[in-house]
Amino acid sequence: MLKKIISVAFLLTLICSYALAHTAIIENEGENRYKAVRLTPEIYNNANCDLSDILIKDEHGENVPYFINSGNQTKYATDRPTYPMILINSYTKDNYFYFDYKVKNIPNMDIAATSIEMTTMSTGFAKNIEIYGSYDNINWEFVQRDALYSIDGKSKLDIEFTKTQKYTHYRFKLGNNLEKISFSSVTLICNYFTREKIYFVESITPDFSVEEKDKITYINIKGLKNLRLGEVIIDTDSMFKRNVSTPFLTSKELYNLSFKDAEYTDTAIPFNWRISKDDILVLKINNGDDKPINIKGIIVRYYADELVFEGGKSKKYAIHFGADGAKIAPVYDIERYKNEILKGKIDRLDIILDKTTKGPEQYNYKMIFNVVVVIVAAVLGLLILTRLRK
Repeated sequence: MLKKIISVAFLLTLICSYALAHTAIIENEGENRYKAVRLTPEIYNNANCDLSDILIKDEHGENVPYFINSGNQTKYATDRPTYPMILINSYTKDNYFYFDYKVKNIPNMDIAATSIEMTTMSTGFAKNIEIYGSYDNINWEFVQRDALYSIDGKSKLDIEFTKTQKYTHYRFKLGNNLEKISFSSVTLICNYFTREKIYFVESITPDFSVEEKDKITYINIKGLKNLRLGEVIIDTDSMFKRNVSTPFLTSKELYNLSFKDAEYTDTAIPFNWRISKDDILVLKINNGDDKPINIKGIIVRYYADELVFEGGKSKKYAIHFGADGAKIAPVYDIERYKNEILKGKIDRLDIILDKTTKGPEQYNYKMIFNVVVVIVAAVLGLLILTRLRK
């Protein structure tokens, strides 16, 4: 009898352990030797926070060695030459205001510029601006459109060029200048950057719910557990200026404002690689005496990882995860030469089936497992006590 109970207990424990596991299926495609698959939010939600429980298996159930590629990007300025500019002309035409500038001391070489910066004593303005460039102050070419503003202590007085420019003269065209703004200084900037690797930044639109209580809007965002968060963006058509707080951030001011023909918006909440430990992330917006804003949607940007492995003859591979919360990450030889692998061509594969997404709700397998263990322990205890009495 005792042997039978022990066997049943073992089988129940094995079944529950299997129930706790999750599987994602990927198809083997491409002609390159090495393959990579980008991890999905569902995998992060159910795997260990450090991904230590992940295994890749081939069609025969054999473990496939892999390494995790957590790409990153380092961007830093190696040089920053500046070129002061002087105002050479200003005038109005067809209700537009023009300011023409040229480089103060034009060097005997091309002037490369990645941005242009201004300073001004004027405040309380928001302007759409068009930038033109010239080499001779006669023939002008359109460069780009942008906006300048200085309102309520917030200002934007620089323009980042979409590509490097080499003009010696620049013209500003403003739609109106009722505030009579002027610029104290204008400077061309050339930032030389060095970039290394890249971030794997992914965007999702998660499910969320909104609650209003005591002048506070609570935004409950689902499915962010274990994600390394970049930023959360609130999609709204309301005009507002409010403070928002998160579990990681004391407070940040969000705004979505429109003045005449100019708009400026900041509804993005930075998280700076913070990892959400809970199934639901809660944002709190302080409304004060104002009406709650209309939240149309939520966009989440997070930093993802890739699993890189050597493909074989298997037509499909399976990623197993979520079976053991205390598991130590495997160590494979492939990790030692990953830098060389990443220099070559890699086939990027997609997850085509993820059992963690099946059905509207997930069973609480951990609770089931714990209940089974308690029941088995109780039965064994009663049996032992009965034998001892006999």
